Amino acid sequence: MSRLRELLFRDRPLVMGILNVTPDSFSDGGRFSTIDSALTHAREMASGGADIIDVGGESTRPGANPVSASEEIDRILPVIQAIRRESDVAISVDTSKAQVIHAVQSEDIDLINDVCALRHAGAMDAASQSGIPVCLMHMLGEPRTMQQNPDYGDVVSEVFDFLVDRVSACETAGIPQSRLVLDIGFGFGKSPQDNLRLINQLPRFLELGLPMLVGLSRKSTIGRIVDDPLIGSVSGALFALSKGARILRVHDVAQTISAIKVWQSFAGEHVVNFTI
Repeated sequence: MSRLRELLFRDRPLVMGILNVTPDSFSDGGRFSTIDSALTHAREMASGGADIIDVGGESTRPGANPVSASEEIDRILPVIQAIRRESDVAISVDTSKAQVIHAVQSEDIDLINDVCALRHAGAMDAASQSGIPVCLMHMLGEPRTMQQNPDYGDVVSEVFDFLVDRVSACETAGIPQSRLVLDIGFGFGKSPQDNLRLINQLPRFLELGLPMLVGLSRKSTIGRIVDDPLIGSVSGALFALSKGARILRVHDVAQTISAIKVWQSFAGEHVVNFTI
């Protein structure tokens, strides 16, 4: 059984810490672009309780320009190898490229986190051959254009239908549902109203019977509600959990875990202090 499947059997939410080894990510671009700084941050997130470290080598912020597969591999591979040398924490790779999937499949990673849901050339075959679980995310358009007047007739139905279609495509390609996680794509080609509606309607997506990952940490919709991105992100994370989210993708690992413990303690009327 993979690390991810073992984690999903635990009776608590999972926290995925974000590690962007990029110069231009929207919240922490450039902060962890060296191996030493990236490894230090990975250690901090793991010691803070992160179940998964999500390593990304290409920014997907609105307006971001793409990078080549070789550059993405050069950014992430040494970091993944450094983390794995000293830790058995689950590692996710945030990529949409077949070449990157091929490059990391022998590195003992636990999840391919694809914002394009395996729609890029060769990505589906690469993921199928790798045997690695995959997170399928909805995005309208591409990062450079996704926030230019996104428009839906019914955002919940359209995102739902998209994910149903991608799950079916994966099954056809030999990727069973047991290897899939879903993500509604908060902030990826959606207006603030779209984002809020999707989170509120998250229970509908649970009908698909797959774990739901939610990544709203420090997104612009949070910034429209409150000035403090930490308070806003942690509050939003707890609301997402109340609607059925199984995995939270966050920048602030320790603070999110502390909030989960308090929330679960109050909800269950007993002190929760799950093992990190």
